[in-house]
Amino acid sequence: MPVDVGSVIGLTLIPLLVIFILAIVGSAVKVVRQSTQMVVERLGRFHKVMDSGLNFMVPFIDRVRAVVDLREQVADFPPQPVITKDYVTMQIDTVVYFQVTDVVSFVYEISNPYSAIENLTATTLRNIIGELDLDETLTSRDIVNTKLRAILDEATDIWGIKVNRVELKNIMPPRDIQDAMEKQMRAERERREAILRAEGEKAAEILTAEGRKQAIILDAEAQREKEILAAEAEKQVRILEAEGQAEAIVRVQQATAEGRRLVQSAGLTPELYVMLQGIDAMKGLGQSPSSKLVIPTDASKLLGALPAMAESLGLKAEEAGNKQSQLEEIKEEQAGQES
Repeated sequence: MPVDVGSVIGLTLIPLLVIFILAIVGSAVKVVRQSTQMVVERLGRFHKVMDSGLNFMVPFIDRVRAVVDLREQVADFPPQPVITKDYVTMQIDTVVYFQVTDVVSFVYEISNPYSAIENLTATTLRNIIGELDLDETLTSRDIVNTKLRAILDEATDIWGIKVNRVELKNIMPPRDIQDAMEKQMRAERERREAILRAEGEKAAEILTAEGRKQAIILDAEAQREKEILAAEAEKQVRILEAEGQAEAIVRVQQATAEGRRLVQSAGLTPELYVMLQGIDAMKGLGQSPSSKLVIPTDASKLLGALPAMAESLGLKAEEAGNKQSQLEEIKEEQAGQES
């Protein structure tokens, strides 16, 4: 059976044609991912920038030049040798955070932007550190970061790059300077420790002194309260004694007044009352072994006159006789003591 050459060729070309058409359609359709942009050239010249999503371009005429990431990027550069103002060589490594803001300038204004940023960072860092001495370099990181970021941001603006921040990750001075710094830090720590210890001892002594002060104050207050209570007790004793004496005086006065009243009611003259009181007093003195009583000679006349005086005053003879016998007994006791 003869083979139809045309049919065979047709069957072969149809699949190839389908594949070719699919390839053309596939090259004409582009899907751009989120946070990226594509730079498209047409016949070797810049044509357009495709954003994220579904995009189309002319096959065989348009070509994707570059795909640019719009997210913030981190460039960690190796340590760079720098010299300070006081001629100390040290190694400093930096980290630069940047972001592409203009993809056209980023693609066409600089051939290797990452290498350009690294070299620009190194030269700018040398210029800034060259104006500072070692101590300022070690203590002025924020100032160096701010100056470096401002200079890099201004220089990379024409490349479509924005420098967000720059950080000095590590500053490595020479070994001998590191040893000296460690000794200084050790001495500073020891000094702070000594200060803290001294302050602690001072605080302890202050607390102890305050305790002693409070104890002395409390003792003084207790002694004062004790003296006040003792004075109050003595005061009460004296008041009671004074009240007792006053009451005794009042009672004596009352007894004296009562005696006078009785004398007046009995019709005794004051001279006779005094005479009777004297006899009672001589009786009491005569009863004391340590006393010596001398009776005058006129006392016999007094004894003889007692009955008459008593009778004239209306007293009982027995009472007058008692007084007379009491006076005679006193006289006899005195005579016995003298013998």
